Amino acid sequence: MIRILQNLARRWSELSLALQFLVAGGFGLLAVMLVVGAWVTSQIRDGVTRNSAATTALYVDSVIAPLLPDLRKSKELSESVKQALDETLGQGALGKRLVSFRLWRRDGTVLYAKDATLIGRRFDLTDDLRSAFQGNVTAQIDTFDETESKEQAAGVPLLEIYNPVREPWSGEVVAVTEFFEVATDFKATLASALLSSWLIVAGTTLTAFLLLSSIVLRASRTIDDQRGALRRQVSELQGLVTQNSALRQRVQRASRRATALNERYLRRIGADLHDGPAQLVALAALRMDSPVFSGDGHWSENRATEVAMIRKTLEDAMREIRGICTGLVLPQIETAAAPDILRMAVDEHQRRTGTSVVLTLPRHLPELGTSEKISIYRFVQEGLNNAYRHGRAKDQAVRAGMKNGRLFVEVSDSGPGFDPARVDGLGLAGLRERVESIGGQFETLTGAQGTRLVISLSVEEQA
Repeated sequence: MIRILQNLARRWSELSLALQFLVAGGFGLLAVMLVVGAWVTSQIRDGVTRNSAATTALYVDSVIAPLLPDLRKSKELSESVKQALDETLGQGALGKRLVSFRLWRRDGTVLYAKDATLIGRRFDLTDDLRSAFQGNVTAQIDTFDETESKEQAAGVPLLEIYNPVREPWSGEVVAVTEFFEVATDFKATLASALLSSWLIVAGTTLTAFLLLSSIVLRASRTIDDQRGALRRQVSELQGLVTQNSALRQRVQRASRRATALNERYLRRIGADLHDGPAQLVALAALRMDSPVFSGDGHWSENRATEVAMIRKTLEDAMREIRGICTGLVLPQIETAAAPDILRMAVDEHQRRTGTSVVLTLPRHLPELGTSEKISIYRFVQEGLNNAYRHGRAKDQAVRAGMKNGRLFVEVSDSGPGFDPARVDGLGLAGLRERVESIGGQFETLTGAQGTRLVISLSVEEQA
């Protein structure tokens, strides 16, 4: 049962709004039409019956009233009155219209009836009799009780009327006349009136339904047009999003290529420095040992001092140049995994500075492209350099891992911190540009408790 209801609800939701309104509105207006039609026809039936009964009762009362004695004093009718009533009710137009006639006393006794067997009999008062004794004219069509079998057997439509009989001088109800009038014409007129009322109600309901349906259909067409336009706009927007995504990927690929080119230039510069100036300075240092500078003479003591100073200066220069070369030239990281790259950067920093770095790695890190590997190596290298130079190499640490589907690398220390807006020469701007050029995020957190540099890369974008 639940599945059937669910299927019906699903099919209903698949219908258009206009069709849903036609179905729901049609049933709703049909129900309203039935209720309104039933109420209107009931009012018409009651009104027509009441008016017809009042007219007939007035006519009968005008004919019968002069024949009746003072019913307040008379307990029964005299034979002469009964005979007069028989003659009046059995002849003429009134005799043809009335199938049955009874005169009731307040205690339920029949004072007179066309059926002589009912005269003098006493019956319980019906609701219609009580209403008539209260001064109301009541009427019913084709309604019979157990005492009205002869009337029911007449085979024609009958209008049963209860009419109060009043005293002329006081207006008090002293008796009630009950009679059955032939209602063939009345019933046809009533049926025509009821049919006309139903037609009017149905026509009005149908007109309202058609007007509402036209409005809803027009609104539905407008909604469908707007929905189609919205779908086209969404489709165009999706196309633009796809195009923007393609452009962004092209920009990222271009940035990665630029990064790789920069690294090749840096590698060539490092090689040139190592093979050129460094070699020349070393050769100059060797020439300082020639006999020209080490021979005996008046200036031999001063020359020796000067040569020692030149040698020390040249050795310092060579050490600086080689240090620069070491920083510029990358190790072979294209084929190395991410953990190996982090270890190389940490080991090189510890060897060069003589300080210790705590490295924390997970069991597994995803594979990365060349640009990402270079960026991670440079980030750790520059971050540890800053920790050594500005953080006093206190509690240097490198940590990597995965968070929300992204690879993060963090370099931290417990130094005094710094103001990124005021400090120059830390290479933070270059690091940020390098990371953001491949779609990553760069974050600097610094304070009195230390400094944390964090980058995060989307692994899906690197695939």
